[in-house]
Amino acid sequence: MYVGSLALDVLLGDVHSLKEKRSVVRPIVAELQRRFTVAAAEAGHLDLHRRALIGVAVVAADPGHCREVLDACERLVAARPEIEMLSARQSVTKEEDD
Repeated sequence: MYVGSLALDVLLGDVHSLKEKRSVVRPIVAELQRRFTVAAAEAGHLDLHRRALIGVAVVAADPGHCREVLDACERLVAARPEIEMLSARQSVTKEEDD
């Protein structure tokens, strides 16, 4: 079994409050979960209204499948016109059975 993770650091556009931030980030997280069947959440920069760290995780039997799903998630977020992608960090690890 392989576990893939993706951390997306994004800059939000014309956002002036944490409430506005949630109205931008929540639909992105929901779309990632719906389209790719992954675990996704706002995972950082919680007190900053123009920055967000979106975390994504996927589990698969094949490391290539993990990478494909994470790449697709990254492309989806990068294509959103209301945000700017600052960085994306991806990792895939093999989990050993005990």
